[in-house]
Amino acid sequence: MSSEASTRVTNRRSFLAGAGAAALGVGMFADVPLASARRRLTRGDEAILRFVAAAEILETDLWQQYNELGGIQDSEVPGGSGSPAYTAALANLDSDMAQYIHDNTDDEFSHFTFLNAYLEARGGRPVDLSPFKKLPSSQATGAQNIPRLTNLMQLTVDTSWWTRYRSDNKNPDFGDKFPQAVPDLFAGQFPAIPRTDADLSPSDHLQAIANTAGFHFATIEQGGTSLYPSLAQRAHDPEVLRVLLSIGPTETMHFQTWSDKAGNAPPLTDPTNGLTFPDLNSPPFGGEEFQTNLIMPEPTIFLSRKFPVCSIIRPTETEGAAAGALAFLTADGLFRGQSRAFFRFMTRLAQEADAARRDHDD
Repeated sequence: MSSEASTRVTNRRSFLAGAGAAALGVGMFADVPLASARRRLTRGDEAILRFVAAAEILETDLWQQYNELGGIQDSEVPGGSGSPAYTAALANLDSDMAQYIHDNTDDEFSHFTFLNAYLEARGGRPVDLSPFKKLPSSQATGAQNIPRLTNLMQLTVDTSWWTRYRSDNKNPDFGDKFPQAVPDLFAGQFPAIPRTDADLSPSDHLQAIANTAGFHFATIEQGGTSLYPSLAQRAHDPEVLRVLLSIGPTETMHFQTWSDKAGNAPPLTDPTNGLTFPDLNSPPFGGEEFQTNLIMPEPTIFLSRKFPVCSIIRPTETEGAAAGALAFLTADGLFRGQSRAFFRFMTRLAQEADAARRDHDD
């Protein structure tokens, strides 16, 4: 890397570390030369890009919290100082968890900064969620004590993606429902990061927090895996379609990594709250629906039950995709404590994205 390029990267990271990271893009990229810059975005394409930019900002906020306590803190993803005990508990799922968390965080930063820059270069409005950074941070040693957009301390984690991707005869686009891999996670509110240093013991409690994080990583990334192809079907401009189809598959790469690691979560019961992580390879679980090393999407029904089964991303129904993604994130508990203004803003973004039509050029 040239010294000039290195300087650019360093400057970007330094800016991202500040409280204004979510506003990056405003007024900074108007002169970016693009072949398509002579044409403004259609209203629908702008709405789609604004919604996915907002989603990426939210992802960045939650991944930064994970990285501060359980990832690698460096010049690429600065901020925290790490929690050795929490990092060690995560390593029980995979010895490289800290590196994977770091890299996922870095990817999400790059997604929203690019999307905001691209929006502005095409005459669109970048997204700024910084006014909604009002949620409390973890008080555990290693975390920054700064306002957040997302709440990782009261999660209700939907783990039905586990059985959905292992099913060979069901598809959520057909209205099918799927059993939870960890039923307890979907029935309560649990932390995925230490809330204070008191959460570092007893050891099974801390491991349950790390296990919750392991399943939550995949829960979040499977949502992005579906969101991009769903909204891409509504894009009008071929370059906007290229943007969506280029970013979306990286979410899928994240998802498969995390779905593999979640299968390594040690079976246990948290002695402080009764949260149980079952052995998914043993009764009453077990079988292909729960088998931990089946991480490739099983072929299943697609478009019509008359067709042969096909290995696919699921769901990819485009009707109501943005509103569905927002509802999913809300049910996850990520926004517990957020303001009404935040929900109004995000709902409007979702509605505008879902109103986009590929054949409209207004």
